[in-house]
Amino acid sequence: MSSVGPALRARLGAYFAVDDEWDRGSPPITTRDVATGAAFEIAGIVTLELARSAGAFDNVDAPWWAIYLVMSAAALALVLRRRYPLVVAVYLSTHMFVTGVAMPQVMGQVALQICYFMGLFSAMAWGRSRRSALLVTSTILVFMLCWVAWQFAVGQSVQTWLDGVGEDERFGFLPPVPAIILLTFIVNVVYFVGAIIGGQVAWRGARQREALAEQARTIARQTVTLQQRAVVDERLRIARELHDVVGHHVSVIGVQAAGARRVLQDDPRTAAGALGAIESSSREAVSQMRSLLGTLRDIEARSADDPTAERSRTSTPGVADLEELVAGRAYDGLRTSYAVVEDRPGAAARLPETVGLTLYRTAQEALANVVRHSTASRASVRLRVTEAGDRPFAEVEVLDDGRPRSGTSSSGMGHLGIRERVASHRGEVEIGPRTTRGYRVRARLPLGGTDD
Repeated sequence: MSSVGPALRARLGAYFAVDDEWDRGSPPITTRDVATGAAFEIAGIVTLELARSAGAFDNVDAPWWAIYLVMSAAALALVLRRRYPLVVAVYLSTHMFVTGVAMPQVMGQVALQICYFMGLFSAMAWGRSRRSALLVTSTILVFMLCWVAWQFAVGQSVQTWLDGVGEDERFGFLPPVPAIILLTFIVNVVYFVGAIIGGQVAWRGARQREALAEQARTIARQTVTLQQRAVVDERLRIARELHDVVGHHVSVIGVQAAGARRVLQDDPRTAAGALGAIESSSREAVSQMRSLLGTLRDIEARSADDPTAERSRTSTPGVADLEELVAGRAYDGLRTSYAVVEDRPGAAARLPETVGLTLYRTAQEALANVVRHSTASRASVRLRVTEAGDRPFAEVEVLDDGRPRSGTSSSGMGHLGIRERVASHRGEVEIGPRTTRGYRVRARLPLGGTDD
């Protein structure tokens, strides 16, 4: 039995969160609070007038305005119930005691009983400190129950009731006096304990909502951090690929310099030495650039569902590799097709290398998303190149006939990478579900001057 007391105290302490330091805050008095007080004031005056008209206050010696003043003093205090919850609870409990002693018929009215209930409820629901709120409400509960016991012990409650029914009459299993005492205690315990528990439930609900809101804010901050990291990573990828392109052109310069060395006739020895130095320096620069970049980055991870992703670091993929990329995706039930639409023969082959690389990466990411996140059975890739007209362009479009696959989620980093690549060419991107069925990824890059 000695362990029952501490165990019960521990359970009650956990339920009432006496060690929780969370502060619900001290909200300012708003129109909501004023409206609450006004509503209780109006309802209380109406019910009191109906009761007075029915003769409920014939034995009350106080004038009618005093009864209304008592009601107003309780109802208007509810305006402060969220701002000063413990003070209002103590005030309304005192109000209840004084009114019960001076005008018990008025204190028993429904409107006032609801005001007293709201006072206790607000103390537990809005109390800043759980310990203080529990201490105040427990003290009020004990005081009120002692007051009820005092009324039965030395007051006129039992005698008043017996005068109405007769001392010798018996209507049920229990005698009248024990029955009325027990019933009164049960009603008061339910009333006061119900207000306390109801307020605690409201406080715990607010605590849980705040915890969920904090989790949402944390997730939002982490999402922003991940997006920023994704932007940085994607820009590094673009910088690496730009390096590949520059390295390629520097290599070409070296080859051209070697050819010039062979054909120059004037001062062959000096020209040959200078051109040889150019050739050697260009090749050495390319080698050093790739070596330095290799120390700053890890080789891109190759996923198992991307068999065409493994490529040599010395080659840059472009539109010429799209057909192989699309064909390599035709596995695990996915059928793929590829088509090229040109307004002039060979237009796709004449695309700038950076444009071709961007179109290739866009198609690669879109097809990877189809495999990972879609139920599609068919996917098509269309390359369109238009050189004529005022606005020549190159465009790649990836379409599928699937729906989002359940159980998969995307961080959005791939789409972010596509938008960054296309934006570097001042192009346009369309990413989203189609009107009928499936998904569309379309990237259009303008031609002419965008490579400078």
